[in-house]
Amino acid sequence: MKSLLAIRHVPFEDLGCLEALFSESGYAIRYVDAPTADFSRLGQAVWDLLVVLGGPIGVHEQQDYPFLAQELLLLDQRLKHKAPTLGICLGGQLMAHALGARVHKNSAVEIGWKSLQLTDAGQDSSLQYFRKPVFHWHADSFDLPAGARRLAGTDQCPNQAFSFGNALLALQFHPEVTSRGLEQWYVGHTGDLHAHGLSPAGLRQDAARFAAGLANQSAAFLKAWLSNL
Repeated sequence: MKSLLAIRHVPFEDLGCLEALFSESGYAIRYVDAPTADFSRLGQAVWDLLVVLGGPIGVHEQQDYPFLAQELLLLDQRLKHKAPTLGICLGGQLMAHALGARVHKNSAVEIGWKSLQLTDAGQDSSLQYFRKPVFHWHADSFDLPAGARRLAGTDQCPNQAFSFGNALLALQFHPEVTSRGLEQWYVGHTGDLHAHGLSPAGLRQDAARFAAGLANQSAAFLKAWLSNL
């Protein structure tokens, strides 16, 4: 089987609906928790695919969370060799930073379900299947690295996805979430909800409307992306 390393920053932001799809595609999945991971040792292993997941911290909080510097070294090593890598939310921001782009506060906090605006390049990419609302939960955003292709945006966040060659893909949005999994987000990120006047009930209703459709879109997206690696 092929090997997949999934880097988690909080236990409940995992591969979600993508996990079974990766397994069905022949990947043996290993999770590591970033705050306690031995990144130097992980960097010595050969991973067919690296997936860097989301989390509530930021790229520039390395003084408070020193593991981020080690995680970035691992990412830098992979990106220099264009080794297959997928970044989601914080993971996408870490990829952008490692590729030399600016990561910064977004013009607005995006939490909830919203459709993507695909660029021409996005419509001709594996993201073409995201035609219905996807899930967002972020306050930061990234600029495009030099040489990257912008694939999607929203009205409040112009850079929602970029590719760098065929094997490197960074997403600001969350293709992996499920209705059941989001119940843990509502608890784990309750501070965000209170700060922005959002209720779990409202997000739960939207998840009931959109999560199944997201799972179908994500399955088509992942199959297409993996086929080009």
